Amino acid sequence: MNTPIQVGLLGIGTVGRGTFEVLRRNREEIRRRAGREIRIAKVADLDVERARRIVGDGAEVVADARALIEDPALDIVVELIGGTGIAKTLVLEAIAAGKHVVTANKALLAVHGTEIFAAARAQGVIVAFEGAVAGGIPIIKALREGLTANRIEWVAGIINGTTNFILSEMRARGLDFGAALADAQAHGYAEADPTFDIEGIDAAHKVTLMSAIAFGIPVQFDKAYVEGIGGLQAADIRYAEQLGYRIKLLGITKRRDDLKAARGGGAGGIELRVHPTLVPSQRLVANVEGAMNAVVVHGDAVGTTLYYGKGAGSEPTASAVIADLVDIARLASAEAHHRVPQLAFQPGALADTPVLPIADVVTSFYLRLVVADKAGVLARITGILAEAEISIDAVLQRPSAGGADSKGQAGGEGRSDLIILTHDTVEARMQRALAQMQSLPTVLAPIVRIRKEELS
Repeated sequence: MNTPIQVGLLGIGTVGRGTFEVLRRNREEIRRRAGREIRIAKVADLDVERARRIVGDGAEVVADARALIEDPALDIVVELIGGTGIAKTLVLEAIAAGKHVVTANKALLAVHGTEIFAAARAQGVIVAFEGAVAGGIPIIKALREGLTANRIEWVAGIINGTTNFILSEMRARGLDFGAALADAQAHGYAEADPTFDIEGIDAAHKVTLMSAIAFGIPVQFDKAYVEGIGGLQAADIRYAEQLGYRIKLLGITKRRDDLKAARGGGAGGIELRVHPTLVPSQRLVANVEGAMNAVVVHGDAVGTTLYYGKGAGSEPTASAVIADLVDIARLASAEAHHRVPQLAFQPGALADTPVLPIADVVTSFYLRLVVADKAGVLARITGILAEAEISIDAVLQRPSAGGADSKGQAGGEGRSDLIILTHDTVEARMQRALAQMQSLPTVLAPIVRIRKEELS
C-alpha cells in the first residue's frame, strides 16, 4: 500500500512542533522505513494563527479538536495536549471513531491507562506511547519487544531531567535545594511551578508504565510510593559523596516474589516507588548528569542493560512519537491479535500480583543523626539497630554542620553528625527503629533517612 497514512495532530506546542518539523525534514527516510509516506494532514489547536505560522500550507489547521477526530480521512490521531482532562475525552473519542492513537501523555496513561487500553482492544486499534517515558530513549520498545525473552527482575531510572539537573548542581556546586531550583528555572529546565517534577509525580507516572510492561500487571499509579527531592540538604549530598555514593531521584520497580527468604522478610509482590536514592558512584547511572535521563533494566537472561539519552525536549520526544507512527504504519493492516500487545503481555495474561505498600519494601538506608557529643551515644543508637535486626554497613562521624536543633537552637558546638549506612532491611522495621532513635534525648534534630540501592 503506497497511499500516505494520514495523521491528525491534537496540539502543536513544543513536542507537536518538533513532530511536524522532524517528520517534514526526514520525510523520505521515514517513508523508506515505513513503506508509506506519513503525512500530518490536519492540526487542531486553540491558537489557530500560531499553528498556521508553524505548519504553513503543509496541513489544514482547525480550532475544533472534534472536527479532527471525526474526519474520516484521518488514520491516526496524535494527542499532545497533556493532562488528564480533555485529553482523556478526546483520546477515548478517537478510539471510538476507530482511529489509532499516539500519545506522549504519561499522566493520562498512568492514571487512566487500564480504561484506555481496554477501549482500544475493543475497537481493534493501537495506542502507542513511546514518547510518554524518557523522551527520545526507546525504553518502552526495549521492555516490550527487545527484552521479551527475559524475566525482568527490576527497573530503575533517572526519568525526570529537572530533578536530575537540580541534584547535579547541588553536588557539583555545593548549592542548597532552593538555589539549585532557581538555577534550573533560569536555564529553562524547570517550570515556574515545578511541583510535578520536584515532588516525584512525573517520575511516578513514568515508572508506573514501565512497571506494567516489565511485569505484566495493570497500570496502578495510585499504588506507587512517591517522595520528592525538596527536603534534600547539601550536607547529605556531601556526605554521600564522601562515602562513595551519589544521590539521584530514581523511579524503581522490582519483582519480589523470590526475595522473601533471601532478603530477610517482607511480602511477595511488586515494588513501585520514586524517591531520592543513594547509588554507588561507580555505577554508570550515578554519573548521569544535568537534564539527561537513564534507565537500567535487569533481566535474567540478558543481565543488566542501560538506556541513556535526552528525556525531554521538542525533537527528542518527537523522535519517539514518529517511531510510534512508523510502527502503526507497518502494523495497521495486521489483525489485532498479531500485533505486539500494548503492555507487552497478552491482555488475558496480565497478572494480579499486588503492588507492595512502602512498609513492605526491602532496601538499605543512609541515616544522618545530629547527636550530642557525649560518651555512649553511638552505642545506644547502634544498639537500637541491632535490636531491630538491622545490620550496619558503615559509620561516619563528623562535627555538626550547624543549623537548628529540634528545640530551635542554632549552632553546632557540642554536637556531631552521625552518618550510618545499613544493609538491606524491611522498611517497616526501619521505621520502628527510627522512632526509637528519634525519641532519645541525645538526638537533637529530625533524623534524615534516604534509601540506598546498589543496583548490582
